[in-house]
Order: sequence, then structure tokens, then C-alpha cells
Amino acid sequence: MTTSRLALVAVTLFSLSGIALAEERADGIEVMDSSKDIQSVDQGLREALDSKGLTLFTVIDHAANAEQAGLALPPTRTFVFGNPKAGTPMMQCQGSMALDLPQKMVLRQRDAGTRLEWNSPHYLAKRHQLTDCELPLDKVSNLLESLAEEAASP
Repeated sequence: MTTSRLALVAVTLFSLSGIALAEERADGIEVMDSSKDIQSVDQGLREALDSKGLTLFTVIDHAANAEQAGLALPPTRTFVFGNPKAGTPMMQCQGSMALDLPQKMVLRQRDAGTRLEWNSPHYLAKRHQLTDCELPLDKVSNLLESLAEEAASP
């Protein structure tokens, strides 16, 4: 089988699972869609964070906050989480990284399920000019994508 056929088979199987492949937009926001409702994705993300030993600092419920202000917003939550062993070296390299750390992942209920969004570590490295430091950006990127996949999977 050719490489392109294998890729097509993988994409087809993945799309049948109810999870869209993660994509990075030009603005550094990575996106993954799930066919699951937000409560199920919320629970899946909590479990994924726990299984990977990450600290969940807080969850901001934007819809509840909007309701308190007399406004409406579809269910939208921001998870704030991290690991000081990974984040601290980034902030040591460039203090402005504290603007974007700890890591965040947004869950938004949509008509067809839930969208997960997070910042690309590579984009953040460019934004904060982390050029003189050796940082495990690929490892952090892979971890964030695996968290999203675990949370989004049926």
C-alpha cells in the first residue's frame, strides 16, 4: 500500500471514531472536534489530566459567568492546568511566558458536539522569542494533543 493510501485509511478510521484530527491555525490555536457533549469531554479531560500527573488548577465556566451577568453563551469552559517542571524552564527563559502559562484548554459546546482548543507551544515559543533555550516543545505539543484526543474520544 502506498503512503497516501495508508494516510487515507488512517484519516477515515479516525473520522469514523467521532474525533476530528487536530489542526493548527495560523494564529497558533490548535483545534480538535469531538462528537461528544461538553460534559463527557469535560470528564474525559479531567481523567486524562489526572492520568498524566498534571495539576488542574481551575476550570472557568464562562457560560455560568455570562448567565450571572444576564447574558447567554453556549457551554464554554477553560481548563487551566500544568506541570511546574515543564512550565518553569519556559518562564526562566523568558518571563513573559507567564502571560500564557499555565496551559489552557477551552471546551466549547457546538451543534455537532464539542470543540477543544489550545495554544500551540511552538507558536508561544515564537511569540515570546524563546530562541536561546532548549525546551521540549515537541513533547509539550504531543502531550496537549494526546490530552485532547483522550478527552474527545468516544
